[in-house]
Amino acid sequence: MKEAAMANTKSTKSNLTKEKMLHMHRLMLDIRNFDSRVNKLVRKGMVPGMTHFSIGEEAASVGAIAAIEKGFDMITSNHRGHGQSIALEIDINGMMAEIMGKATGTCKGKGGSMHIADLDNGNLGANGIVGGGMGMAIGAALTQKMKKTGKIVVCFFGDGAVNEGTFHETLNMASIWKLPVIFYSINNLYGISTPIKEVINIDYNYMRAASYGIPGHFIEDGNDLMAVYNKFEEIVKYVREGNGPVLVEAITYRWLGHSTSDPGKYRTKEEVDEWKKKDPIARFRDYLIENKIATAKELDELNNASLEAVEESVKFALSSPEPTLESAFEDIYAD
Repeated sequence: MKEAAMANTKSTKSNLTKEKMLHMHRLMLDIRNFDSRVNKLVRKGMVPGMTHFSIGEEAASVGAIAAIEKGFDMITSNHRGHGQSIALEIDINGMMAEIMGKATGTCKGKGGSMHIADLDNGNLGANGIVGGGMGMAIGAALTQKMKKTGKIVVCFFGDGAVNEGTFHETLNMASIWKLPVIFYSINNLYGISTPIKEVINIDYNYMRAASYGIPGHFIEDGNDLMAVYNKFEEIVKYVREGNGPVLVEAITYRWLGHSTSDPGKYRTKEEVDEWKKKDPIARFRDYLIENKIATAKELDELNNASLEAVEESVKFALSSPEPTLESAFEDIYAD
């Protein structure tokens, strides 16, 4: 049986081009700026339904998705899926319109924040059900194996999903069938208000991989973009070569509450402030400057461009029409 293995998560100087590293930095900025803007719109009553933010977790999504082939491989996401959607380079105009319930949204305004999907780019959909994307992921992975497409699927979920029955069922099935799927637990330490340590009797979730005879990988610092990318580059190669599934866990932290209705009173200000010192965007900015990959001016310009793009997405959404009543009866059945 393959043993679970801790990853070496220290940053190393990468062979990535400057262009790709700046692009990864821009995607993290887009996630931060997009979610910060949506949070303000929620406070103004302009966003219907529940909204969950990825602020503080940007590196965990961007580093993983940067290691797969965009437009070829696929992902499934969860309720906190804004970060993964943006990392996969969704059209943020359509995403903002979707979150605001407009007809020009990626799902025609019918899904909202927790159901963002972008099939053309490989996003099979976010999911409001905890662990709901796992069954979708192995179904998609089985299809790729049967059709011999060479594609892989990355299944994103939070630490709160690891005690759902579907977690065990899908890992077992994926292991037996050697499916090309990466199960990726982004562990932000809390399932709503419950600390993960109170609901599992092991140190970390990735250790469960041994129960299914598959490799388990641990990214101790999920706020280190290069650590996430380097580990995922290794894992993606392993899975694409037909070796079957992998379980990987990255430790990170959400700065805000579970959702916009959660003030987060179960955490101390000191705890949150300590994690903000580990800001993945600030750390990668420092990395780029210290290694003479980019200048502070270049990175400031990237952030300004990101802020402008987010504001354009708000304008697009506000100027977009509401869905018609007739559209409620469309897209119900497959052709």
